[in-house]
Amino acid sequence: MSHHKVAYEDIIRASGHRVTKQRIVILDAVCDAGKHTTLGEIYARVRAVDPSVDRSTLYRTLKLFIELGLVVSAEPGNGETYYEIAKSRPHHHLVCRECGAEQEIGQNLLQGMFDQVYEQVGFKVETDHLVLFGRCTRCQALDRYGHGHS
Repeated sequence: MSHHKVAYEDIIRASGHRVTKQRIVILDAVCDAGKHTTLGEIYARVRAVDPSVDRSTLYRTLKLFIELGLVVSAEPGNGETYYEIAKSRPHHHLVCRECGAEQEIGQNLLQGMFDQVYEQVGFKVETDHLVLFGRCTRCQALDRYGHGHS
């Protein structure tokens, strides 16, 4: 989903922040990935359009966009943070650690688990964007037939 379909500029203004050229370039750079994207990838796309944007501006702007709910982030535990334009409905991702294949899944697949967490420990899960890492069926099949990665 393109961020142009949602009034992101109105959301930025309504929160009391200015809509600047740099902020729009950064939002475009996240959106242009079309999926999860790393800070380095965003930075490269931003710098190609506006070389005056430095890393601290990028960090601050991404932090603001996350606070405003315009961008979501996920940290898979490998030291990297992945960013994506927020969608209007809760969604989650399955990402293969071997080949990088990414599959989006709906809230309905995880809602039962979230309900169970609440029933068993009283913790109400309020995430609408979760990234689960593992191995896709293709990479599992390659391993079974002796053609897998080491």
